[in-house]
Amino acid sequence: MQQPIILFGGASFEHEISIVSAIGLHQAIGVRCEFVFLSSDHRFYLIDLINMRADYFASGKFSRSTELFLANGGFERKTLFGRTPIDCDVIISVVHGADGEDGTLAALFDFYNIAYLGPRIEASTLSYNKHLTKHLAIMAGVRTLPYEIVRRGEVVKTPYPYIMKPLRLGSSLGISVVKGASDLDYAHDSAFEFDSEAIVEPYIASVREYNLAGCYADDWHLSVIEEPQKKEFLDFDQKYLDFTRTSKAKEADLDGNVAAAMREAFKRIYGVGFFGALIRCDFFVIDNEVYLNEINPVPGSLANYLFDNYESALIALIENLPRRKSITASYNYIHSIRSQKGKL
Repeated sequence: MQQPIILFGGASFEHEISIVSAIGLHQAIGVRCEFVFLSSDHRFYLIDLINMRADYFASGKFSRSTELFLANGGFERKTLFGRTPIDCDVIISVVHGADGEDGTLAALFDFYNIAYLGPRIEASTLSYNKHLTKHLAIMAGVRTLPYEIVRRGEVVKTPYPYIMKPLRLGSSLGISVVKGASDLDYAHDSAFEFDSEAIVEPYIASVREYNLAGCYADDWHLSVIEEPQKKEFLDFDQKYLDFTRTSKAKEADLDGNVAAAMREAFKRIYGVGFFGALIRCDFFVIDNEVYLNEINPVPGSLANYLFDNYESALIALIENLPRRKSITASYNYIHSIRSQKGKL
């Protein structure tokens, strides 16, 4: 594998999750990496391997590390006589939520011509906003649950019981099940603490939920289909204590036709524009029909625990990343005008 930089942190509600994710990813890939931390005030720091501990960041000690700066082609550090590039072939971003999954960093990497593993700008936009994700599923021909978008103070039209989520947030933060009027205040406070809009969907008790991760790099690299253990829904603790585990996920006990339909749905969704990323899709199965729940464009520890051979998938993806076409200004138009009209 080429030498990667694992980038983590960011100014989002999922900042701490990203730190844990970076530590887990390094343990999973087992190759020499550089670590770059993006602080909540949008400064980059080069982190020594010995300091890749959660308390190093929680204590603020990271600010003593070498600060880095973005430049064409990658990161640089200040030296006595200027700046020196950081040796790196590709950036693997595990910046969850805002900055990472909303397309901010993708735009920066494209602007500075930096190779990176992760969703491109368009895919980030579609998957970060759950309303747009519904439209993406329609484009891909994949079923989703009915829904409505509400703001604080608006009356929800969906009948009880329903589930309410912040529109632009992952990690199962701010999610509540509303079974009656007594749950309204808590659900609204939870959702609107994180976003100005929320998405509301029918709550289906005991619905079967499944996770499938993968990427396309000359061929499909798909994980096992896992049925995660959950209570009413996959909450923060269940989801994000789970991805730090060292054991691999077990293949779910699914009807073969349903499993094949789920893999086909994943491929359709990925094909809408996720090339260059390793994503995880969360699906529902209702009456043997597959429904998309959510897309996680930067899954925790990049979903390594779902794969039988994770390193081969990651290597294949890194070796087949999309490249932007280089455009050089020729000034032919301006030269042509000057030759005909003189000064311009």
